[in-house]
Amino acid sequence: MLTMPGVPQLKRAESHFFSKYAALLDIALRVSDVLVITVMALAVYRWEFGNFSMDIHYTSGLIRTVLLALVIFPATGLYRSWRGENRLFELARLWLAWSGVMVMLLAIAWALKTTDAYSRVGAGTWFVTTGVLLTIDRLALRWVLGHIRMRGVDSRRVLLIGSTQAGQRIVNAARKNAWAGLDIIGYVRTPYDQVEIDGVPCLGDFDDIAASFDGWEPDQVWVALPMRAEAMIQKVLQLTIDKPSTIRLVPDFFGYELINHHAAVLNGVPVITLRASRVTGHSHIVKGMMDRAISAVLLLVISPLMLVLALGVKLSSRGPVFYRQRRVGMDGKEFDMLKFRSMPVDAESKGVQWGNAGNKTTTRFGRFIRSSSLDELPQFINVLRGELSIVGPRPERPVFVHEFKRTIPGYMHKHFVKGGITGWAQINGLRGDTDLAKRIEYDLHYIKNWSLWLDVKIMLRTPLVLLKRTNAV
Repeated sequence: MLTMPGVPQLKRAESHFFSKYAALLDIALRVSDVLVITVMALAVYRWEFGNFSMDIHYTSGLIRTVLLALVIFPATGLYRSWRGENRLFELARLWLAWSGVMVMLLAIAWALKTTDAYSRVGAGTWFVTTGVLLTIDRLALRWVLGHIRMRGVDSRRVLLIGSTQAGQRIVNAARKNAWAGLDIIGYVRTPYDQVEIDGVPCLGDFDDIAASFDGWEPDQVWVALPMRAEAMIQKVLQLTIDKPSTIRLVPDFFGYELINHHAAVLNGVPVITLRASRVTGHSHIVKGMMDRAISAVLLLVISPLMLVLALGVKLSSRGPVFYRQRRVGMDGKEFDMLKFRSMPVDAESKGVQWGNAGNKTTTRFGRFIRSSSLDELPQFINVLRGELSIVGPRPERPVFVHEFKRTIPGYMHKHFVKGGITGWAQINGLRGDTDLAKRIEYDLHYIKNWSLWLDVKIMLRTPLVLLKRTNAV
């Protein structure tokens, strides 16, 4: 494996290209492969013996087949999303993997001296029919995802920097893989341009990025520049430091071992991710499922408490029970975050200010629920709605986001993930009127090092922090 001095070594991160639908497809493929193998085994057994009551030999053989498939199929790359292969190669890989499962199954049966216990005709029929159905199933699921992509659902707007050969190749690759949902909105001219990219509009020069970036509204920025353009690549990162956009490098060289080992590949084109979230694809789905499951259980358990708190808010002052506050969440999208109202309805009539929680006007009951953080319990409703996560950086109001992104480097990177009710910064004492730059440092540490275990760790530590009655956010 080649390394380069001064260049951080990157892990293969093909799953990070997964959007929600691509990750769901991957999960569906894994589940459907097991179902197809099992259902076809039962169908062939019923066809040959007239019933579904498999004897011990056939039952154990089916279990071994499923276990072998769970090992061999991923090992042969059947579930990699960005393989850079055409459909025929993909199907050839599928049949090779399925044949490998059958060969291993026969080897095990031979070693256990149980080959005479199985019907040759039945085994051959099962092999062929299962392989055909696996093929049809895979093609059907790919077609469904491609149909979704062509309708523009969950597509990604991509800004290309550099009309180079690498840029041309990545555009061609995106077009050939329409199911990936990549919409190349245009490219930016640079001094390193080599070709004219057909069908992709030129949006301007490199110097226009700062002024026009928000108008272009890209979800991703792909930098297709030669490695000698280090200064310009750094300039791209600097210009987009306050943007919640994924930045990827499409290096203008091909075939180097470094790239093959440290980068994802789209249709043979190596792509290095320079800046992106760890919570994507499967991770995004699993984290979301865990959030919703825990929130649903908690809301059910604490519903009597929330009813009492709602009554207390209603009786303590006039106005609604819930306080809806506009916040900025994942990818810079705004949503209404819910809290139990702790202030009079006109408390912010003269404007809002960040922090200074101790001097804000609150009702007597509101002061109690703020100091105990009970006012934040309705945010589990936001979690159920998919707007918040239980664990993540605390979301902020739009007016303060616009202010902080100009003064705090990397501030917008916190929007790579959903905001949270609690977070790494909060359990480390950075709540309320604390050093904002330090809080962002902790938020970025969380994003860079995210794992499900880290989420669980933060959840378990949060009650202990709340018992100390620190300042409410």
